[in-house]
Amino acid sequence: MLERSSRKHSLHNGKWNGLGGKMELGESPEECVVREVREESGLSIREPRLKGVLTFPGFDGDNDWIVFLFEARKFSGKIVNSREGRVEWVIDKQVFNLALWEGDRYFLRWMQGKKFFTAKFIYKDFKLKSHSVCYYA
Repeated sequence: MLERSSRKHSLHNGKWNGLGGKMELGESPEECVVREVREESGLSIREPRLKGVLTFPGFDGDNDWIVFLFEARKFSGKIVNSREGRVEWVIDKQVFNLALWEGDRYFLRWMQGKKFFTAKFIYKDFKLKSHSVCYYA
């Protein structure tokens, strides 16, 4: 997990998130997650598995966000400091004790299941107002 703290004016400042970021021109979601995990943690992941897709309409007040959620069990390397903040291994049971976005508490549980899912989270003034989820076999 990454405690975002480097950008003082970021809406994520002080929150813990999974590793990831914005796709670069021409990248697939898989290429993006491999690059972002390497840039943010020093770890090289292999065979990332897509677990879900999230939408956040107007999350930042201007843009809709689409998030691809991956799981990776194969990796190499050692964790290094990130320019984004502090990277730390967190035991699954302890994740919910971190300062998370409210919606993260839902989808992190869903990721533990075997079914692929899509979900929509509606935030207003950075507070969760509603959410919905669809599961696929």
